Amino acid sequence: MLIKTRIIVQAPARICFFGDHQDYLGLPVIAGAINRFIKVKAVPTTDSNYTIQLLDLQEEIFIDLTQNYNLKDATNYFQSCMAVLAQKGAVFSQGYSIEISGTIPVNAGVSSSSALVVAWLRFLVQAQEGQWTVTDAQIGEWAYEAEVLYFDQPGGLMDQYTIARGGMVYIDTRKGTTTMLTPRMGTLILAESGIAKQTLSVLQNARNYAQNAIEEVKRKLPHFDLHKAGKNDYKKYLAFVSSRHKPYWYAAIHNHLITQKAKEELAKLSPDLKQLGQLMNAHQKILQECIQNTPVQMVEQLEAAKKAGALGAKIIGSGGGGCMVALTTNELKTQVIEAFNNAGSIQAYEVELTSHV
Repeated sequence: MLIKTRIIVQAPARICFFGDHQDYLGLPVIAGAINRFIKVKAVPTTDSNYTIQLLDLQEEIFIDLTQNYNLKDATNYFQSCMAVLAQKGAVFSQGYSIEISGTIPVNAGVSSSSALVVAWLRFLVQAQEGQWTVTDAQIGEWAYEAEVLYFDQPGGLMDQYTIARGGMVYIDTRKGTTTMLTPRMGTLILAESGIAKQTLSVLQNARNYAQNAIEEVKRKLPHFDLHKAGKNDYKKYLAFVSSRHKPYWYAAIHNHLITQKAKEELAKLSPDLKQLGQLMNAHQKILQECIQNTPVQMVEQLEAAKKAGALGAKIIGSGGGGCMVALTTNELKTQVIEAFNNAGSIQAYEVELTSHV
C-alpha cells in the first residue's frame, strides 16, 4: 500500500452580511470568508486508523478504518463526511495521526463546525490513493450533505458553500450557485459577545414560523412567488397570515429586499460604505425585532459600536448569542473595538475577507 505524504489543509470562518435566516427559505444570501481558520495537519502512519487530536478542546477521537462507513452509521461529522465520500467511491485505508486546531470562536455564529467539515473533507480527498479532481463547489455540496442533510438539521447551505468557495459571495440557494462580489467592504470588526448561541432552537423556530407564514399566503394564492415579492405584497397579503407568524412574514419579504439592494451595491467597483452600513442596520433591526434572535446584552454592544463610529453592525449567524460584525473605517476601528469591549464583549478585533481556502 502506498503511504501518502504529510497533508495540511485549512478552511476559513464565515460572516453572513445579508440574508440571515433566508437560505432555508430558498432565498439568496451574501456572505464572506474571513481570515480565521480551522487547520488539519495529518502525518501518515503504518496502521489503519485515524487518531485525531482536537488540540483546542484537548480531546482525542479514534476512527477504525476497517469499519464499513455508510450513511446509516455515522454519529459525528468526521464519520458523516467519510460516509458521504464513500458513496462517491472514496476508500479509507491509509492511517494518519491528525491534529486539528483553529482560530475560529466556537459556538459563536461564525461557522466553526462548517469550517471543520470543509477542512476535514479536503483532507479526506487528499488522502485518497488516486488523484481526485474536486472543485470548491463540490466540496461545498458534500459539506452541506454531511453536516445538514445527513443529520436532518434545520440550517441552509450558506455556511458550507461560502467556506468552500472563499471570498465574498452572493449565493442563489435555490440553484446552489455563487456569484463573486467585491471584497471592498471597508474595515470589519468581529466582536465576541461571550454569550453562547442557541443555533438549533433559534433556527428551528424561525424556519418553521417563516415557512408557515408563506404557506398561509399560498393557501389563498397558490401561485405566490416569494422571490418576486415586494413591499406592497407584504401589506397586501398580511391579513392571510396568523398573528404568531406575522413578524416572520415581514422578515422574509424585507430581508430579501435588503439583500438585493446590498448585492447591487457590492457589485460596484467602489461600493458606498455608508449605504452598506444602513442596509446592515436595517437587516439587524429585522433580526432583532421580528426573529428576536439578539439578546439584550448584544443589542447594547451593537449600539455602542455604532455610537463609536460603526457605519453598520449586526449579529452573525442564527443568533441567540455568539459574534457580531461591525463595518467601519480604518480611522475609527480602534474606537469601535473599545466600544464593543467597554459594552461587555469578551474581545473584539479586525478581520479581513479572504479567498485563501
